[in-house]
Amino acid sequence: MPDDVWAQFVQDSERDIRTSEAPKEPSARARMVTERLRQQEARGELPPGWRTGPAWQEMNGQKARRRKVWTIIGVVLAIALAVVAMKPSLLPGDPFGTGTDTQSANPLPDETAAPTNAPSNAPGTPTLDKPFAGSPAVRYADGVAGIVLPEAKPVGAFGKDQVAKALAQTKSLLVDANLDRKTLLGGTPETTLDKILDPKQPDMIADARSWLRKPGKNSDPLWLFSRFDPDEVRLVGDVVKTRGRTTFKAGRDGGVAIHADYTFVYALAPADPDSTEVSRTIVRRVLDLELLDPAKYEVTPGRLSVNRHDQDLANSACDIYDGFLHPQFDSADPTGAPPSGPTTDPYDRSRDIGKSGTEECGTVSRT
Repeated sequence: MPDDVWAQFVQDSERDIRTSEAPKEPSARARMVTERLRQQEARGELPPGWRTGPAWQEMNGQKARRRKVWTIIGVVLAIALAVVAMKPSLLPGDPFGTGTDTQSANPLPDETAAPTNAPSNAPGTPTLDKPFAGSPAVRYADGVAGIVLPEAKPVGAFGKDQVAKALAQTKSLLVDANLDRKTLLGGTPETTLDKILDPKQPDMIADARSWLRKPGKNSDPLWLFSRFDPDEVRLVGDVVKTRGRTTFKAGRDGGVAIHADYTFVYALAPADPDSTEVSRTIVRRVLDLELLDPAKYEVTPGRLSVNRHDQDLANSACDIYDGFLHPQFDSADPTGAPPSGPTTDPYDRSRDIGKSGTEECGTVSRT
């Protein structure tokens, strides 16, 4: 500190002391101490920098740095807390005791290959607001978003655009037969019958229309279509959960063979509008479709033929052949015949359902 600055400091300090209510004796002592320090400094008896106190400056700098670090940490923590408050699912597990596993709600990636095992259990109980709680389907895609088509490429006698159209038709069939609300409530899937399936495939379309008009044990529209009786149940919400995959390869004589394997999960409640009970029916469908070369087969260009249609209908009454799925509710007495088949997990997509028929109605391990 320069001498003139120090002198000014001493002068100001003495003035403040004189004008204050403090006793006069401390100011005299202060002058004596000041004079003694000045004489010691003149004789070189005091260490350099005694006035500025380098140690104290260093300590003040460390304190300032610590304050800066803690300020930065505080800002980061505040931002993190705000983000978690808006989206608790970012935290693993259930730290707030909500009773649900927030991680389980994270959507699954697209299915690109056959699974090797069944999905794990999911906590929760279905409600009208959260009808898929307690089900692996809570992580399935919503409706059409779950039908992801592979990239088209030329196959056999067909170019890339023709293969892409056939894949798009496959998706339209799946939507029309299993997701369209009109079909689900008992309507006729006209898009499938009028625009996708080949009318030249012997008996295919005629049989399907006959099944819809007069369903029976040997003429069941559920072999191809998902339908519920609106006088018995109502759909809960606007979402059907969907999980599966579509693949294709070279077919017969330059044709294109398309394989579709999808699981559809429906949330339902009794038709009574006052009922709050929720049940789920799970339908898995495996379809083998084919786009045949018109130069080698008597087919309609651009239409698909059905080579295979298998289905697994879970949580639907057995041995009722009225063309509708009949979900079972805990509050109601069971309908239909008692299950006679083995116990299966309807969410186990690693299982080969084979050519199952409605006569193989078994018990489900979960819904």
